[in-house]
Amino acid sequence: MLDPAAIGSLLGDPIADPLVRRAALEVTLIGVVGGALGCWIVHYGLPYAAESVAHCMLPGLVLAAIAGVPLIVGGAAGLLAGVAAIGIASRVPGVGRDASVAIAVTTLVGLGALLALSPETPPNLQGILFGDVLATSSGDLAIAASLVVATLGALVLLHPRLLAAGFDPSGARAIGVRVGAVETALMILLAAAVLVAVQGLGNLLAVASLVGPAAVARLLTRRMAPMMVLAASLASVSGLVGLYVSYHLELAAGASIAGATVLTCAFVLGLRSQRGVRSRPPAVPTIASS
Repeated sequence: MLDPAAIGSLLGDPIADPLVRRAALEVTLIGVVGGALGCWIVHYGLPYAAESVAHCMLPGLVLAAIAGVPLIVGGAAGLLAGVAAIGIASRVPGVGRDASVAIAVTTLVGLGALLALSPETPPNLQGILFGDVLATSSGDLAIAASLVVATLGALVLLHPRLLAAGFDPSGARAIGVRVGAVETALMILLAAAVLVAVQGLGNLLAVASLVGPAAVARLLTRRMAPMMVLAASLASVSGLVGLYVSYHLELAAGASIAGATVLTCAFVLGLRSQRGVRSRPPAVPTIASS
């Protein structure tokens, strides 16, 4: 029989630490925005773009670490550089969108690796790559919360247009929805979400909260609004579980959270399979799905 005192210590000791409390708030924010936005990222077929956006940040993140400025500033600069590089590559005749993204990503990752070898680079570079959520400050939380509120607010405002453009682009154009503008807005929101996630999970693991929970939620429900709630819940719970595992087993927090996300998604899919739920086709949002 489990000792209640031991259970209380297991659950309460981490939260008693102010560093862990701030980290818990950070991973919850990451989970909420990553899960909700991730449903649209998966539906629009943009997981590769999400990974590319995160990797394009690397040079900016390294330069921010060298200069001693907040990582979110370097991440934003890296995003601008990535967008510019993709735009330049896409102007080359015969180069498609995917090839342009690949060229930009490999170029910027290579530049980031070169910068990382600089003697001025701080020794804790792994924090940039894999995150250091326990180093979250009150200022980081304030910035993350602002970005999350802005992103969720934009998703609410864009919800009808996202549904229309995602379900029937031709019909959306006929009723005056600018599909290209909607997709651009989605990419901007993706950039904001990645900026939030990079602070806690690092450059290499940020996409875990965007893709995994959303992909699982998409298999469990066909309606977009419940799908977003389910994905946000899965991502948040996974983040907290990973944080507890990191605390008690003294493992890297970012990697623990990413691993917990994968295991949580696998657990949910296992339950679905055991209950004999028939596989459904991929969710296709409709106007009625709002």
